[in-house]
Parts: sequence; C-alpha cells; structure tokens
Amino acid sequence: MLTIHAAERVRRTWESASLEGGAVAVEGGRVAAVGPLAELAERFPDARVRRWPGVLGPARVHEGPLPDAPTPREQVHAVLKLGAVAVLAEYAGSRELRAAAERNDVAVLERARPAALVDLGRADLAVLDDGGACIATVCAGRLVHRRR
Repeated sequence: MLTIHAAERVRRTWESASLEGGAVAVEGGRVAAVGPLAELAERFPDARVRRWPGVLGPARVHEGPLPDAPTPREQVHAVLKLGAVAVLAEYAGSRELRAAAERNDVAVLERARPAALVDLGRADLAVLDDGGACIATVCAGRLVHRRR
C-alpha cells in the first residue's frame, strides 16, 4: 500500500529549504518520491493521503541516553515520540534494549549520520510543530507515533 504524507512544508534535510505544500510518497518501507502534493497525488492516484500540520522531514537520530522508562520497550517508544528512529550504540548497550529497538525497526548506529529523505531510501519521517515538538513519527514506512 502506498501512503502520501503531506504537510504545510517538507524538507529533504532539516538544513535544506522548505517545499511549501510538499509531500512524501511511501511504499512499504521506502520513500517512493518527494515533491509537491498535487504532483504526487496525480502520480499515485490510489494512495492514501495523510495530512499533517507543521514541517515534515527526515526522522531524527537520538544522540544521547535513552529516556528513563520502566522497560526497554517503553524507552524505545519514548525515543519514537521524539521523532527519532535511530539511537547510538553507546546508549543501547543492553541486550534487552537492542532487542526492543530491533522489534520496532529502530536503527542502532555506531555514530551519528546526517538524516535525509532520499528516493528509494528507508522511509523514516518526522513531523514537527512550529516549536520543534514531534507530531508524528514514521519508522521504516510505519506510523509509530502521532500526537493528535
């Protein structure tokens, strides 16, 4: 199934210029295309369209200790609520925490990497409000958090 995630503004990287009225088409766990919503809706007429307020861009890499929580699963969920779909290995040391990350498709990285929306790349998206708070997180094509 193909889903188009549309927002007021879309950024391929958080440092790049915004595309007003942009969208990201996601097929399975991959980015099928990035562009204006009108173009993607025409190109993928059967796609489900999710509209988000705010800015849509690449999901974050959580670069510090994972939030405190009673279980590793809840720690991973807390990271997803922040708009991150990757954590650094130095902060995911326990076997239980790595297993929880793997079950949720959260990447465990040896070092931070720049996040970007790339055609055919893994569909890791975050939608942020004007204050930078996460509204929604898509991890490997799945909506794993939404705040509304």
